[in-house]
Amino acid sequence: AGFSLILLLQLASAMLAPPTLSHLRLVLGSGSATRKAILAELGIPFVVHKPGIDEKAIRCSDPEELVVALGKAKAAALLTRNEGFAADGTVLLTADQVVVYNQTILEKPIDEVQAREFIAGYSGASVETVGSCIVTDSRTGHQWSAVDRSRVFFSTFPASMIDQLILEGEVFHCAGGLMVEHPLVMPHVLRIEGTIESVQGLCKLT
Repeated sequence: AGFSLILLLQLASAMLAPPTLSHLRLVLGSGSATRKAILAELGIPFVVHKPGIDEKAIRCSDPEELVVALGKAKAAALLTRNEGFAADGTVLLTADQVVVYNQTILEKPIDEVQAREFIAGYSGASVETVGSCIVTDSRTGHQWSAVDRSRVFFSTFPASMIDQLILEGEVFHCAGGLMVEHPLVMPHVLRIEGTIESVQGLCKLT
């Protein structure tokens, strides 16, 4: 399934006067470098506020329900801590992503052992990403949400690649330790069913 991030933002901006994306006061509720880069490509000004929620406190067995619940919890946390958002008509963009491998939901690896287990499991296999996008009108509390799924197919990984990814450490900040954009990983991507932005955590337009 796919969704259009641009369309979601246009729905939110329709509540503004004048109703244009250029007048949108947008807050990205995420510290993800890839989400910031993807949103910047759209040419819409934004600022970053990290929600800082306890993601482990929110549990769902269905991956789509989980990422939507987490995305909405992030928006709620931002609204609670920033009362000024409603006054100036700020629109919040929050998101979450999990990896699904062998019907198991994988989140950020908690240690080296888990990171190694996650990444090694993808070798010669395929893995699915499930991501949410939540757009919240801070004045009314109205929300637009969507979920996007993509699948990545990999060739066999060398052990040295896994060692280097763990040494660099960025995999610990990624759902499932999945970093398809990494120069060491990209040569092992056979194909993607979906979009690279979806796999990276914020689908622009599918």
